[in-house]
Amino acid sequence: MLSAMATPTIVHSPLDMVFSNVYYKLDSFLVDNAVFLKLEGLNPAGSIKIKPAIEMLTDLERRGVITPGKNHVIESSSGNLGIALSIACKIKGYRFTCVTDVNINKLAKRYIELYGGKVIVINKRDENGGFLNSRIEHIKSLLAEHPPYVWLNQYASPSNKLAHYKRTAAEIFAAFSRVDYLFVGAGTTGTLMGCGEYVKRHAPATKLIAVDAVGSVTFGLPPKKRHIPGLGTSRRPELLEPSLVDDLVVISEPDTIAMCHEILAVEGLLVGGSTGTVLAGVRSYTGKIGRGKTVVAISPDFGDRYIETIYDRAWLNENFPSVQDDVPVSARSFRYDSLTTV
Repeated sequence: MLSAMATPTIVHSPLDMVFSNVYYKLDSFLVDNAVFLKLEGLNPAGSIKIKPAIEMLTDLERRGVITPGKNHVIESSSGNLGIALSIACKIKGYRFTCVTDVNINKLAKRYIELYGGKVIVINKRDENGGFLNSRIEHIKSLLAEHPPYVWLNQYASPSNKLAHYKRTAAEIFAAFSRVDYLFVGAGTTGTLMGCGEYVKRHAPATKLIAVDAVGSVTFGLPPKKRHIPGLGTSRRPELLEPSLVDDLVVISEPDTIAMCHEILAVEGLLVGGSTGTVLAGVRSYTGKIGRGKTVVAISPDFGDRYIETIYDRAWLNENFPSVQDDVPVSARSFRYDSLTTV
């Protein structure tokens, strides 16, 4: 018997446990403005990727493309979407295979397997020095061999960005009467494009700032080897429409690492690599923001899946020997003020 004074949230499926209205206020992160960090890791999948996972599967079901017990879902993921899909597929009744690469962390791989998913790890780099094209080529070969397989293709799926148009962006603008700057990381660009379309239609005064990683080719910049999964790609996503973005900030991996350690030290908040990159982007953009502005940044996940990488001294010594735990975000970050190169 429930107490008459309590109004609990009762759910009947892990897919209902998407708590999207939680913001962490960073009061002293910028000198003249508070930053509201939208925490998207408060669900069983531990990341924002649960939203597109549900939306993409539901769309295919609605259109009769997939049927529980009949089709085998396959997707390329560096970790977070793989975990989200392994949960959603288990609940909905689909077999699931995640094609990933050597940058996936052990915890993410284990999560996928615990939820019943199969993990295929690709170790061949593509022509841009990453793994994405190699992962996709492997998926295409599996599709040719196994007709029941269905590839969601998050890089081109309209349902990916629709999930963030309907949910992520709508949640932000329902929570704040005014958003002057919205900082969004660029991976598959589903979150970025969903927010971009929402801003263009409903909040044109908001400045949408994309944050990408050095070495990513998403916005037409030179490729470079990267170690941290999440943001950035070695292949331009089909979803990307640069005209929806007001500005672009590009962050180096050492600055991502330094920011993650700064937030842990100052705020006691263990954030993931994507969040560290986005916050480094906010910090580097300080001079353009001005005073008294409402700044919102999206935090895709927490740092538990980066314990053996970003927060591990042995891994840092091997891959980033010049980075120290207490090094603040430095001037190494650089910004591209226009998208004319895209």
